[in-house]
Amino acid sequence: MVNSAALKPSRVVIIGMGAVGTTTGYTLMLRQRSSELVFVDVNHDKATGEMLDMNHGLPFTGGVKVWAGDYSDCKDADIIIITAGASQKPGETRIDLLKKNASIFKEIIERITEVNSHGILLIATNPVDILSYTSWKQSGWPASRVIGSGTLLDSARFRYLIGKNKGIDPRSIHAHIIGEHGDSEVPVWSLANVAGTDLELDEETQQDIFDRTKNAAYEIINAKGATSYAIALALDRIVAAILGNEGSVLNVSTLLEDYNGVSDVYLGVPCVVDRNGVREILPLPLNETEKVAFQASANKLKEQIAGLE
Repeated sequence: MVNSAALKPSRVVIIGMGAVGTTTGYTLMLRQRSSELVFVDVNHDKATGEMLDMNHGLPFTGGVKVWAGDYSDCKDADIIIITAGASQKPGETRIDLLKKNASIFKEIIERITEVNSHGILLIATNPVDILSYTSWKQSGWPASRVIGSGTLLDSARFRYLIGKNKGIDPRSIHAHIIGEHGDSEVPVWSLANVAGTDLELDEETQQDIFDRTKNAAYEIINAKGATSYAIALALDRIVAAILGNEGSVLNVSTLLEDYNGVSDVYLGVPCVVDRNGVREILPLPLNETEKVAFQASANKLKEQIAGLE
């Protein structure tokens, strides 16, 4: 693992120190992704407590400067991760969160862009695709620098479940979930493979794997109240790709224009991610069923966005 802090001084700000923000901060600290890590929360005492707890572990991990700050600390940030907002409650869909979190985000984006015009916004709050789109609109930044966590986590869940079924390391499974990070997401079975070899799963097994992928967050929330670990690892992976200028292919949410018949909406698709954000959007040759489902996912989100205006 390359310690990016040793290569170039860098700052990551996390706004929102709930379950996702805190776990993301801890993951970034353990992996020493940046030289500076700043926690911002409407409850400053909460951010301070998390900062102190992590700082007391620095003798075991090493060189990351961690502090509880405010929006002025966004000025020199390379990446600003937004996890703030109302959390998803048991029985509540991601779309149910929309109006509550859209209002919260309006103030957050305004305060960030007052002090920073060069960084990358990384959105994790749900519904992540819509909030990424509205953040892009409000910020006035290039779409390449406003990124949603998208279907990176969904694809990881998908690969895990396929790998479990096949008895194969999920890192060796090549499979995508695209579209909304939510109920209308689309499994791309036509391209799923292991080293170019078809998976050979019957339709019933495919449906079971996809249902468990799509409903994973609901299962976790019902069991323990919130998802945190896997999304933190997904955000860490995106941060590593950006700060390390990796050019990694990750299923993040980005602005689409004429992508399988979809335009002017943020959705999760495979993208090349580097120091400048989304460098390139990779085309997927979807079959007709997948293309129709993908377009339906886009239309669903467009309707929700129109409802905000």
